[in-house]
Amino acid sequence: MQQELSRDPIEMLVEPSDAGGRLDAFLAQRFPLYSRVMLRNVIAAGGVTVNGERTKVAYRLRAGQKVVATLPDLPRQAPRPENIPLEILYEDEWIAAINKPPGMVVHPSRGHWSGTLTAALAFHFEQLSEVGGPTRPGVVHRLDRDTSGVLIVAKKDRAHMALAAQFEARTTEKEYFAIVSGRLDRDRDVIEQPIGAHPHHREKMAIRAGHSTSRDARTFYEVTERFDGYTAVRVFPKTGRTHQIRVHLAHVGHPILCDKLYGGRAQISLGEVRDRRENELVLLDRMALHARRLKLTHPLTGEPLDFEAPLRADLEQVLIELRQHRPA
Repeated sequence: MQQELSRDPIEMLVEPSDAGGRLDAFLAQRFPLYSRVMLRNVIAAGGVTVNGERTKVAYRLRAGQKVVATLPDLPRQAPRPENIPLEILYEDEWIAAINKPPGMVVHPSRGHWSGTLTAALAFHFEQLSEVGGPTRPGVVHRLDRDTSGVLIVAKKDRAHMALAAQFEARTTEKEYFAIVSGRLDRDRDVIEQPIGAHPHHREKMAIRAGHSTSRDARTFYEVTERFDGYTAVRVFPKTGRTHQIRVHLAHVGHPILCDKLYGGRAQISLGEVRDRRENELVLLDRMALHARRLKLTHPLTGEPLDFEAPLRADLEQVLIELRQHRPA
């Protein structure tokens, strides 16, 4: 059965880095919210053309070709309220600030339809902004699933739009805490490298200049503690690109601890920290990244606001172990 398609075609140019790849993989990288099955159905239904011609799912692309896709609307269903505990740092009639736990996806997406922050928000708050659509009530910005820390929520549309304008204008101040692999030599530095879609991995971003998806990105960091083989840092992203901190720190050779996507490993054991390989008890099994602080202006009163989320217990325990067993 053919799937009904929307009326707004999207035109894309095949870059040299995309040449040789399959058509379905090309689309999957650009439309990550669509499943591979859905994209293949769209291709089979004639919703995708290459240089004006219908083609097959496994068609191999060539540089310079024009791909035009007419995609169906994604299902837009409001999240079902779930009684999930939330640590609320601040709340008034317009906004709320949450200390997001690690392991929680912010809004529903493919493979994550329940247990999301939006499901918890829908349970705890009577009103949330609708600017982001029914699947993202109240969500002004987001954090990666494994990143904990401060996240601002809008209860009313007026507040949402004012907050979004602050993020767009880069007048907000964001501070993160991270533990990275290796010893950073410099006490502080600025990383300025453009970030764009990874040429081969649909879930990753990459340092990439001159690509259609690339955007300028700037990250400042400051070392707070050094250990034998590890470094704790404060990180201040000056732009807001996807995976920016993770990509930049990995680029300088110091990926965030337990960042499987950019560091190659998802956990660390007590034995590794204590140099006792027989101890396989897991010390940390999520990315060591925490959104510690967020400064902004109240969207209605103009009052300066400074939200700070205490470090989660798992990261505190890592620091205790490093201080005891890995002194610099």
